Order: sequence, then structure tokens, then C-alpha cells
Amino acid sequence: MKVNFTVDMTPEEARAFLGLPDVAPMQQTLVEEMQARMKAAFDAGDPEGMMKAWMPLYFGYEGGAEAFQKFQKLMWDSASLMAGKGGR
Repeated sequence: MKVNFTVDMTPEEARAFLGLPDVAPMQQTLVEEMQARMKAAFDAGDPEGMMKAWMPLYFGYEGGAEAFQKFQKLMWDSASLMAGKGGR
């Protein structure tokens, strides 16, 4: 026997029903902080400073560009490894 249920609710209603937290205020705070940092660096006329101010919010520390390069290398190495195994 096969039974299908269709539930029509918004994402906010689904989060509340499942007991998940409302993260919208936290996201808004992070966006405002990122905007303030980027505006301060932009007003100073320092594009490198702007990127340094922006990247830690995504990578969690000052080595944002290096972290991205390491992540990119990890993805390429993993893809190469999988391609090698797939061909055998």
C-alpha cells in the first residue's frame, strides 16, 4: 500500500513545526557586520583590506584566501582520486 501526504506550509511554518530555531536575526546581524566591514575598507580605498575584512566571515579566521586555496586543492585531489578509481 502506498500513501502520500501533501503538506502546504511556508518554510517558517515548517521550522516552527519541527522545533527548529529562527536564524533570520542572526543572519541579518552577520550581513550587517559584513556590510560595515566592507564599507569601512571601501571608504579607505583599500580593496585588499576589503577582501581581508570580508573573507574571515566565510572561513572563520584571517587566512581566508589560503583556506579557500586549500579547500580547492582538496576538491581537485579528491576528484582526481575518484577519476583514477573509476577507470579501473
